[in-house]
Amino acid sequence: MPTTPAASVLFVCVHNAGRSQMAAGFLTHLAGDRVEVRSAGSLPADQVNPAAVEAMREAGVDISGQTPKVLTPEAVQASDYVVTMGCGDACPVFPGTTYLDWALEDPAGQGVEAVRPIRDEIRRRVESLIREIDAKREV
Repeated sequence: MPTTPAASVLFVCVHNAGRSQMAAGFLTHLAGDRVEVRSAGSLPADQVNPAAVEAMREAGVDISGQTPKVLTPEAVQASDYVVTMGCGDACPVFPGTTYLDWALEDPAGQGVEAVRPIRDEIRRRVESLIREIDAKREV
């Protein structure tokens, strides 16, 4: 029996190639179909950061098939949560949406050794977000 997701989450960073892709990968992996997951960037790159792909593979999550997507007002408006990661003022604001800003180091241009701690912090924050979503669903 299909279930309606408890929430929809949009992760946004500038290039949609590292932080937002890792966050989307973890949320999809950890929450399954309980949460609808999107990611986008204000200036999307041509491909997902290879170091982010490798770091996520080490954590058991495959994001190699993802591609950076452009941020649209429609994606923001369709989301219950918008998590920004350094996209500045590029993200439109709509009433009724919960906005979170995660200050995270940008993995662009860094090797997998430098990306691992960023990945681990993203996972911690995604796990916390899942607990928040589940708590709201129980109310």
